[in-house]
Amino acid sequence: MKRKKSSGEYLAFLSAKYEVDPDTFFYALLSAGENQKSSCGNLSIECRGKIKDKIIFLITENSQVVAQLSVSEAFLTKEGNPIRSFMETDMVRKHEARKLRSPASYSIQDLRAGMNHVNLKAKVLEVTQPKQVFTRYGNYASLAKAVIEDGTGKIKLCLWNDQIDAVSAGSTVQIENARTSTFKGERQLSLGKTGTVNNIEHFEDEMMPTDLQ
Repeated sequence: MKRKKSSGEYLAFLSAKYEVDPDTFFYALLSAGENQKSSCGNLSIECRGKIKDKIIFLITENSQVVAQLSVSEAFLTKEGNPIRSFMETDMVRKHEARKLRSPASYSIQDLRAGMNHVNLKAKVLEVTQPKQVFTRYGNYASLAKAVIEDGTGKIKLCLWNDQIDAVSAGSTVQIENARTSTFKGERQLSLGKTGTVNNIEHFEDEMMPTDLQ
C-alpha cells in the first residue's frame, strides 16, 4: 500500500519545484497563518481557515492553483524550520533527478559537437530544397537543412521527412531534445527520433544581446 506523503514532505517538494528557499517558504507560511496572506518568490500563500488543529493553505502561482493543503499547528510551531528536515526525502530527490535529465536550454554560441538533450529557440533564415538520400539504414529519406539564428550565432539544422514541413523561412521555432555534431568541419543540429521542432509565434527581443545589435 502506497504511503501517504506528509505535509512536511510535500512542502519540501514545493520548495524544490518552485525554487523557493525552504526558510523563506516556511516563514511565508507562518506569515500567512497570522496575516491571512503572504508571498515568496512567484508563489502566493493564503490562509483559508482552520480545521481542528490544522491550518488550510492555498498556494498559487500567477493566479494558478499550485496546491491546497492542511498543515498542523504543531508542525508550524516547531523550533527552527522543519521543512529543511524533509529536503532529502525521496519525493524531493526524484524531482531533482528529473530536472537533471531534462533537456537544457542553450544559445547557439554555447553549442559544441557531441552535446545531447539540447533545447533551443531560434529564427529560421532559410531552408534548402529537400533531396533524397540513401541512409545507413538501407532506405531513402528526404533531407533538408535550415539555417537558424538566435542573436548569438547561426547553425544548420538537419531536417528529415515530416520535420521539413514543420519549418519555413522567417518563422521562429522551438527545438527540443536535439543533438550537435560536425559535418565537414561545420557544426550542425539534428533531431533524431526523440527530438522535435515546432513553430512558435513570437521571437522575444531579450534573446538578442545588445552588444550584438
